Amino acid sequence: GARGVLHYMQRTAIQGSPSMITAITREWTKGADETADAVHPFRKHFDELEVGDTIITGSRLITLEDVVNFANLSGDKFYAHMSDEDARTNGVFTGRVAHGYFIVSAAAGLFVDPALGPVLANYGLEGLRFTKPVYPGDTIHVRLTVKQKTAKDTPVDGIPQGVVEWDVEVRNQDNEAVAVYSILTLVARKH
Repeated sequence: GARGVLHYMQRTAIQGSPSMITAITREWTKGADETADAVHPFRKHFDELEVGDTIITGSRLITLEDVVNFANLSGDKFYAHMSDEDARTNGVFTGRVAHGYFIVSAAAGLFVDPALGPVLANYGLEGLRFTKPVYPGDTIHVRLTVKQKTAKDTPVDGIPQGVVEWDVEVRNQDNEAVAVYSILTLVARKH
């Protein structure tokens, strides 16, 4: 069965389309089919979510005020966030750049549905990479896709739940990836 296939895949290379690999492994692979739904995925219980469920958010303009406010709030006043001239001196940036962690926070503000619902908690973040700088005046949007689901044992007198791993791509106005990572959420199960 599928368990045997997964066991032997530890030592075997497979070829196929991203959708076929996703179907075999039950883990979404970039390029595989995505399913958009009118219902925000944070409104769905663990049992209702499917690998490949995707939402693409609206956009947010990143402003100089955002960068200054985040620097003051976080205490991260690294020179590349505070001065256009200094940021250009290292050859990495063409000017003052937004904090990567601000971009991750702003991305969450775009994809999180804040109302009480089946998402119980943020469980962690993995594989974060900042792939392109974000400058004041850039806009970002997010593509959030269910990558993998893992049911958890129900705690004694607790809520049945599972861990959902989401593939996150933050993209700029040119649709270039600026940050990629996975987030983990605890999501209530119906059963």
